[in-house]
Amino acid sequence: MDLVFKNIKKLCQIRTTDIAMVKGADMATLPSLDNAYICIREGRIHSFGSMNTYPADIPESSTVRIIDAQNKYLLPAFCDSHTHLVFAAWRETEFVDKIQGLTYEQIAQKGGGILNSARRLQNTSEQELYESALVRIEEIKKFGTGAVEIKSGYGLNTESELKMLRVIKRLKETTSLTIKSTFLGAHTYPEAFRNNHEGYIRELIDYMLPAINNEQLADYIDVFCDRGFFSVDETAKILEAASKYGLQPKIHANELDFSGGVQVGVRYQARSVDHLECIGDDEMETLLHSNTMPTLLPSTAFFLGLHYPPARNMIQRGLPIALASDYNPGTSPGGRMSFILSLACIQMKMTPEEALNAATLNSAYAMGVEHELGSISIGKKANLVLTKPLDNLSFIPYRYTNDFIDEVFI
Repeated sequence: MDLVFKNIKKLCQIRTTDIAMVKGADMATLPSLDNAYICIREGRIHSFGSMNTYPADIPESSTVRIIDAQNKYLLPAFCDSHTHLVFAAWRETEFVDKIQGLTYEQIAQKGGGILNSARRLQNTSEQELYESALVRIEEIKKFGTGAVEIKSGYGLNTESELKMLRVIKRLKETTSLTIKSTFLGAHTYPEAFRNNHEGYIRELIDYMLPAINNEQLADYIDVFCDRGFFSVDETAKILEAASKYGLQPKIHANELDFSGGVQVGVRYQARSVDHLECIGDDEMETLLHSNTMPTLLPSTAFFLGLHYPPARNMIQRGLPIALASDYNPGTSPGGRMSFILSLACIQMKMTPEEALNAATLNSAYAMGVEHELGSISIGKKANLVLTKPLDNLSFIPYRYTNDFIDEVFI
């Protein structure tokens, strides 16, 4: 069924299709149209404009649904470019460990963290993983997310990494969301290879990558390049091998330290470098001369009690910023993107307009779907969020526990 929205109080994020991202001072501008209409045909944006130019020949019928959006905002759906939402079980016991003062690294050293998720996932069937992930997909859809990137990385052996990626592939085929899959076998070193890093890297390169390529299971590759995880040299070796299969990188970088993850990501033309709690002048200068999207995950800093990335400084330096949820069972157990907007505004001092740009157009770029999603543009997919009546855009991040969504259209 085709859709027509009329009397829209404000149609937000209007762009021409050749704008792939916004950066620096331009992030503060959110092109919008007051008292607007928009026509959707066969799932794509056909036309839009002021109500003064509303077509007179649009009758409601069995094939056209007309929605009166008076006093409501219409936004592009969120693009969540960094998640781990395929997992076997939650890690609420580690939540108590955090309350009692253990750090992320201390929890990992005693067998918690990623290794905890890996043990559980290895003993969970593909069907069970699919069914639990499907619940989370429907959850984030209700929260306004229309596209999501999902990483493996809780398998940590060939069989289980393939199992995760097959689940992601099945989600692509059976859900309405746009999904990108990322191979994150280099999430951490499994217990069996704790003292044999070279052996695990050989398994990644010699067994996992060829098998993934044979089944076409991944769009991207990711490496956790940080203190206590994978070094710059180890990261480069994995990315070099992945490039032979056409896998572009998306790097976990600089969450815990100034790790060199940003620089190695840019060197290998990463689509994005994500986390960036530790970022300084050198990293910003490197990013300025690249096409790599810096992606911030403020809910992880919130949950772990880390300092937040310096978003204000990054924007002042002229960088673009994307926002994502990092939805995972250990360090960011939720995928509500409107809460990410709130944290961006409250803790990182981004304006609501900057935050919305970061969670739509720029995050679409971060997951490689900027030509299909992320803005109100003729020809793009009509992944849209209709709000409840709003006084202004700032109410979304300001009322951070409020359900502002009237209906989501994918």
